[in-house]
Amino acid sequence: MSDYFRPLVHQGAARPKDAVPLGGGELWFTHAEHLSRDGATEVVPVAGIPAPWLERLTGARDAIAGLDMARPHLMGILNVTPDSFSDGGRHYGVADAVQAALSMVEQGVSLLDIGGESTRPGAIEVPVDEEIRRIEPVIEAIRAETGTAISIDTRKAAVAEAALAAGASLVNDVSGFTFDAGLAPLCADTGTPVCIMHAQGDPATMQQDPHYDNVLLDVYDFLSAQVDRLAAAGLARGQIVIDPGIGFGKTQAHNLALLRNLSLFHGIGCAILLGVSRKRFIGTIGREPLAEARAPGSISVGLSGLAQGVQILRVHDVAETAQALRLWAAVR
Repeated sequence: MSDYFRPLVHQGAARPKDAVPLGGGELWFTHAEHLSRDGATEVVPVAGIPAPWLERLTGARDAIAGLDMARPHLMGILNVTPDSFSDGGRHYGVADAVQAALSMVEQGVSLLDIGGESTRPGAIEVPVDEEIRRIEPVIEAIRAETGTAISIDTRKAAVAEAALAAGASLVNDVSGFTFDAGLAPLCADTGTPVCIMHAQGDPATMQQDPHYDNVLLDVYDFLSAQVDRLAAAGLARGQIVIDPGIGFGKTQAHNLALLRNLSLFHGIGCAILLGVSRKRFIGTIGREPLAEARAPGSISVGLSGLAQGVQILRVHDVAETAQALRLWAAVR
């Protein structure tokens, strides 16, 4: 792809006559930044955006796992692992995991994201049987207690199959469906919504030397191509969520470039998930070495994403983020 159009997003009820909605929601735009691989940029009016781009930028997003994508949602992180970067071991037992899940539901999450394999930088792969052993009883127990949508955070078809049988309703793959060739057919056959994330390399090596020709456009092209591939494999495009993968094979400069330009990804025509919670760059810029003390920085970056039309925030600090979201919505 050689031409890209990043909408310049606005909010508010008072809007010009030529304003168009962003992703069918309440945000809108009248102009876009025209980007290209040769580095040239210009601001163009809506009338100057090619019809296919404009259709994807403005079209209403389908509901995902029963959730209306016309409003923002919080996805609560529940790692049933001994080694995740900020909460490893805290929810390793079934009882602890269920208690944490129900607490997050009470605090305001729309979606619980359950993972049995750490994907922090330097993490090693967990065997399939062990990953299933960790997640299956937790999902079953949570499903017995609440009707809240459950996402399974896995790269592996066998794990996803077990999770779906236990009650999960979405597959969130940090490899962007590049790790296990059997995962896409499974999701297509079962009609399961998915989230495609971008990562450069695998968790064990991704932060060793990440580099890009143009991080914004390279990540966009990957996600766009993967959406096309999954659609060709039988998944409904409207049931695909995309995630630029902040912190996965990216430097601080890469992360900031993506965050400043998130609205570009609406051009793929899918709902967008943003996961920045407690990540290293927030600690670096915010001068907070402790991951569990990074809620203020995480919320700040998350609200910036919502202002660019992101539909789902993946978070650790649910109560704090939910409070911020309520105030953000009221002021807006």
